[in-house]
Amino acid sequence: MNLEIIVPIIALIGVLILVLPGFLQTNYNFKVFFKNLSIWILVVLIILIFIYFVL
Repeated sequence: MNLEIIVPIIALIGVLILVLPGFLQTNYNFKVFFKNLSIWILVVLIILIFIYFVL
């Protein structure tokens, strides 16, 4: 793997580690948790599709 791919992956994993405990703590109800999780998945997919096709 190229270093240009590895470094952003490590950064994103670090951000996930920092954000995940607070995200899980505030989403104590399963309905709220899955709603927020689905919104985040949608946002990430839109960004990935934009990066793949536009850049």
